[in-house]
Amino acid sequence: MDNDDIPFDDQPTHSESLESLKALDELFLIAGQFTTRAAYADLLHFIARFRMYSPFNAMLVHTQMPGARFVATPKRWLERYKRTIHPCARPITILQPKGPVLFVFDVSDTSTLSGAPELPESIINPFAIHLGNENGELDKTIENAKRDGVRIHQREFGSQHAGQIQPANTKDVFRLPEPPSFKEKRETVPVRFELLLNSHQSREEQYATLAHELGHLYCGHLGSPNQKHWPDRRKLDRQVEECEAESISYLVCTRLGIETPSAEYLADYLGEGGQMPSISLETVIKMAGLIQRMGQSRLPLRKSSPEE
Repeated sequence: MDNDDIPFDDQPTHSESLESLKALDELFLIAGQFTTRAAYADLLHFIARFRMYSPFNAMLVHTQMPGARFVATPKRWLERYKRTIHPCARPITILQPKGPVLFVFDVSDTSTLSGAPELPESIINPFAIHLGNENGELDKTIENAKRDGVRIHQREFGSQHAGQIQPANTKDVFRLPEPPSFKEKRETVPVRFELLLNSHQSREEQYATLAHELGHLYCGHLGSPNQKHWPDRRKLDRQVEECEAESISYLVCTRLGIETPSAEYLADYLGEGGQMPSISLETVIKMAGLIQRMGQSRLPLRKSSPEE
């Protein structure tokens, strides 16, 4: 798919209050959505394979039209694919970059005009499994983690130990430049967390582990130096914490085509009787989007000073 076709669209801010983070979770709870193992697994599979939009927008599409295959605005359908929208088609609402919302329509709600081109495979079969490799995402994520005070080391561990993250006990600091210029004044960021990766693992395995451990951090399982950046959700049940972190690792890796054993691991943390533990679905989806962006490009330094 061309870069100017459908971009990785929304860049959701993480400065929301705790109340706003709970709003979507409460809505799903009232509606009875995604509270069972089957419904949650179906949602994760959709978001993981629906790669043309961010995890959060993919979730919005699935919530409004679970059978959707490929969505675009009427303008893009007309200009790019020479297709029009059916008169009674139902619009799907998603977030718009640097704006409120966009109204998009699934391919099933479009008709071809004369001279319309053949639809690409990405539209005909958007959920096709493709096997990919880590392609620099590991190093970019490691660099971006420094802006939040995360220092990452590689250590020789046994095969049953992938990695871990814990608060740091040090006065060390990072001196980070504000991108894109390395000539600008460097900002000082204290080292707040130490994250260990198993040096015996492949880069793909290390990336999956890194996404999992950062999932713990950004879901607030270790607290937060500033809740404008991510929430403080300490003292959750371990089942909830592991389910959230492994869900994030699964989403981030699968959207890159990196196959991991996350699906099997997740089954160990799902509640009895097919019921989901009381995870924060919105936090999982948003932080998966954040970690995915950390592997794509250099992110700006945090602007607000940390809460003490």
